[in-house]
Amino acid sequence: MPPVSRISARRTLLGASAGLALLALTACTGQSVAGAGSAAGASATGGSGRTYALVVHSVPGDAFWDVVKTGAEAAGDSYGATITYQGDPDVQKQSQLIETAIAAKVDGIIVSMANPDGLRGAIADAVAADIPVITINSGAEESAAVGAMTHVGQSEYLAGQGAGTQLTEAKAKKVICVIHEAGNAGLEDRCRGAADTLDGSLTNLQVDIANVADAQSTITSALLADPSIDGVLTLNSAVGVAAAQAVAEAGSDAQIGTFDVSADVTSLIADGSILFAVDQQPYLQGYLPVDFFELFYTNGNVVGGGQPVYSGPGFVTKENADQVATFAGNGTR
Repeated sequence: MPPVSRISARRTLLGASAGLALLALTACTGQSVAGAGSAAGASATGGSGRTYALVVHSVPGDAFWDVVKTGAEAAGDSYGATITYQGDPDVQKQSQLIETAIAAKVDGIIVSMANPDGLRGAIADAVAADIPVITINSGAEESAAVGAMTHVGQSEYLAGQGAGTQLTEAKAKKVICVIHEAGNAGLEDRCRGAADTLDGSLTNLQVDIANVADAQSTITSALLADPSIDGVLTLNSAVGVAAAQAVAEAGSDAQIGTFDVSADVTSLIADGSILFAVDQQPYLQGYLPVDFFELFYTNGNVVGGGQPVYSGPGFVTKENADQVATFAGNGTR
């Protein structure tokens, strides 16, 4: 039996009595009743009472992951569920955080899978413990193989292709693609996709997201060392802002594209300092998994049909930057 089917079967048996007890109420009201799964008793308080662990590969204070967290907590509030959030860029420590969530017997685990091989064992342990897993952000291609219910994110390679097309339309011929997390397969896929559609050459440049000031210095040095560089593609909003500052410092005419949106990025797009941003809508990457877990518990739904649920890519340009800025300022884009 496939992992998702096995989880569904076991949890259905465990929740059968509670589900039957609530059936009459559901029929009379015409509404679904929260808590028909492992926390049925919590329905009396108006919430599911379930707990979901969000375990990601972030460094502290990363604006992107703050938006993911906001989305998950908003969904948790709407269902009366608790969201715990922890992150660590070290794959071994991220695995330990998953094991801690398993030991706490949470009702579901949402995990970003930047290093699928390094997380495979911990995710297998969650599935074996009948805890459903949804992967987000990175790892779409490996999600089903590790036993996850579905994946929420974007195809990083296809998003990279879109970025490469945008840079080609801007006449960029020599581009540096700035990777801010070593060993992150999703980031490498973005650069690879961009290289495949760029009508020119693309070279990867490694920086460290934990030190954005140093990343800015590294980009500045690259531009000064090779004035023929006419395009910079960054893969993170904070690094995108740093790249804009680096271009100004170097006196370069290089055009900048970035992945991910923030209030600063939308402002720089509006004034022409950044050409575009690839928006993977991180709010949805937090919100939708909680929604999917609740649908699973209350109605037996498994979303995705074995395929990823795409939250992007979309493109933010000068034409729509002001509109997106309103939402970015609210911390939801």
